[in-house]
Amino acid sequence: MDDEPISLRPALFADIDGWASDDHAAAFRALLRSCRAEPELPHRDAAIALGPGIGGGVARAFFEDRFSPHVVAEPRAPGFVTGYYEPEIAGSRVRGGPFQMPVYRRPDDLITLAPEAERARFNDRVTGMRQTPDGRVPYYTRQEIWAGALAGRGLELLYLEDAVELFYMQVQGSGLVRLNEGGAVRLSYAGKNGHPYTSIGRLLIERAEIAPDAMSMAAVKAWLRADRARGRALMEENRSYVFFGVLDPEEGRDGPRGGQGVTLTPGRSLAVDTAYHRLGLPIFVTADGLATEEGQKFRKLMIAQDVGSAIRGPQRGDIFWGTGAAAGAIAGSTRHKAQFHLLLPNR
Repeated sequence: MDDEPISLRPALFADIDGWASDDHAAAFRALLRSCRAEPELPHRDAAIALGPGIGGGVARAFFEDRFSPHVVAEPRAPGFVTGYYEPEIAGSRVRGGPFQMPVYRRPDDLITLAPEAERARFNDRVTGMRQTPDGRVPYYTRQEIWAGALAGRGLELLYLEDAVELFYMQVQGSGLVRLNEGGAVRLSYAGKNGHPYTSIGRLLIERAEIAPDAMSMAAVKAWLRADRARGRALMEENRSYVFFGVLDPEEGRDGPRGGQGVTLTPGRSLAVDTAYHRLGLPIFVTADGLATEEGQKFRKLMIAQDVGSAIRGPQRGDIFWGTGAAAGAIAGSTRHKAQFHLLLPNR
């Protein structure tokens, strides 16, 4: 965690609405992935010793014995959660027919000035540069890249059908691409050009193009496709541009990877602001108005395992919902007030 102040108030597990009824074993399995990747977590050895096969009662006892809950009491930053997912998209290894939009790997000349895991903290400044004979200059913007700034450099990984699908894959930070040639590849975040992220959904609300209560990913996609030139111009207002790498089939077997480098767990992995939260720690999220996959009120123990340029604040979270269209529909409509209980390790 950073040295920025965060208001915490000690709490009791018994006071957390939904704590007793949650699936603690599912949360523990997600936590275990973080423990295997992060040797400095204080609860790492104990979690690994228990292993993934423990039941709910043992998992609950593990959390209650090794952590103390603290409610985030921050009136300046009320809690809010959104959702994200891994899109499933058609693509091709070669350019041709409908597949004209390139997906680029990270360029060798990109100089990143801020740690990737902390990129949300630096979203108000340019953190990506390139070297020129006259010194360092900001890296190419989305508009410049789409105009051909990186063409001909052999950076193309794949080709997609349209800019909208690429744009949203970049917003989500991963993608499962079903290849026209057969098979599939899983793409993972490999860096960004370092320009600040701009929410085009917020721009559409500010310009009265979409009403706040009608805002969703589906609504934005429909607006972008209604007039392709207008849609492209709006997307280019988000100067941020994400580069990808191809996950090894074994690494990507169970799903996409987050900022901590671990496979994300649907409904249990949470993207957070690392100015306030350490990756690998549990956070109990209460979100009135949001339902779980089973139709219950959202009361879940989640694990901080990812980051995002738009995720800023002590009670700001992004819930990973899974892969494909069904997960995307849930993610696109997740915009809810929330309360966080941080589970801090007992020292």
